[in-house]
Amino acid sequence: MKYELIKLPYELNALEPVMSQKTLEFHWGKHLQAYVNNLNKLIEGTPFENEPLDVIIAKAEGPLFNNAGQVLNHNMFFQQFSAKGGGAPKGKLAEKINATWGSFENFQKEFTTAAAGLFGSGWTWLAREKDGSLIITKEANGSNPVARGLVPILGFDVWEHAYYLDYQNRRPDFLQELWKITDWDIIEERY
Repeated sequence: MKYELIKLPYELNALEPVMSQKTLEFHWGKHLQAYVNNLNKLIEGTPFENEPLDVIIAKAEGPLFNNAGQVLNHNMFFQQFSAKGGGAPKGKLAEKINATWGSFENFQKEFTTAAAGLFGSGWTWLAREKDGSLIITKEANGSNPVARGLVPILGFDVWEHAYYLDYQNRRPDFLQELWKITDWDIIEERY
């Protein structure tokens, strides 16, 4: 199986001013493309050649794990946003968030604090455990909750390339703005 750069479900300028066209050109068009290219080179001629990303992440190590993780992470990241995003979840996911954190606002605060406090580069995820409970995880570098048997639902990228062109070193500002474009219909489908 050869992996390809995903198509964005929106135009490159659709998420402005939260995420600029220039950021998407670099983040999606160059960074993600590089992870896809590296992954394809690394799986060629190996037992992982025809495996889906979640299987590679669950079994691989080193550069293969990192590149597969980054492809899955970025695919989910870019697909969870839309110009009509924002607000709060509804339905079963909202019920579960409220039961776990007391309110959506409490969840947002805890999630944003976790993401802002992640040292170095990585990801913060809302993930579902096997028993259906929800947790917030902080993942270094290219890791993903899949590596621990969890189902990733919502992920915020805190590598500097995700925000530096638009926010420079103001990671907390970037994180606050992402809530404005988060498409809860997509997140609910993942749940």
